[in-house]
Amino acid sequence: MKIKSAKYLISSPKVEQCPAPDRAEYAFIGRSNVGKSSLINMLCDKKELAKISSSPGKTQLINHFEINSGKNSNWFLVDLPGYGFAVVSQKKRKTWGYMIENYIQQRKNLVNLFVLVDSRRKPQKNDIEFINQLGQWKIPFAIVFTKSDKNKPAATTRHVKELLQELSTTWEQIPHHFITSATKREGRKEILNFIDELNKTV
Repeated sequence: MKIKSAKYLISSPKVEQCPAPDRAEYAFIGRSNVGKSSLINMLCDKKELAKISSSPGKTQLINHFEINSGKNSNWFLVDLPGYGFAVVSQKKRKTWGYMIENYIQQRKNLVNLFVLVDSRRKPQKNDIEFINQLGQWKIPFAIVFTKSDKNKPAATTRHVKELLQELSTTWEQIPHHFITSATKREGRKEILNFIDELNKTV
């Protein structure tokens, strides 16, 4: 798949205010500071499409981007607020939680949710809990391991293996997963091809 154009469309505080669900949609979510904006910009080949910040919790709304990847191939890419250690009030965290949960469960055109996990770290409890929750909700998803260039290859391999082993205790089938680096553009082709194949089924 080749992305011909990618442009910001709208930011919504509620799923009810999102654009009409008239095309396939792919959302990206992960712990705060996992490298989500950098990954989105790398996938779309547009450096400043998603805003990058050194402060965790920068993304606070449901951000829609309109993607064109060829003749009659238009779809939405969605940047969701992160979860985890963002320095915000407890009330704000709850608001984000409700917004994310409502979006994930109610957005009818959501084809796949990409869950970003920092490859530099050992399996994190809230990543595992979130992934298991998606299973209970029966939400299709894939795992994206980020920042592989910031780690020694052996460490990345070990952390990926540890997380997948942890999931194997509760999952009959290990979810699709990708290893990426926004800096080295690693994993770009694989994720875009994955989306392209899913687009053919909707």
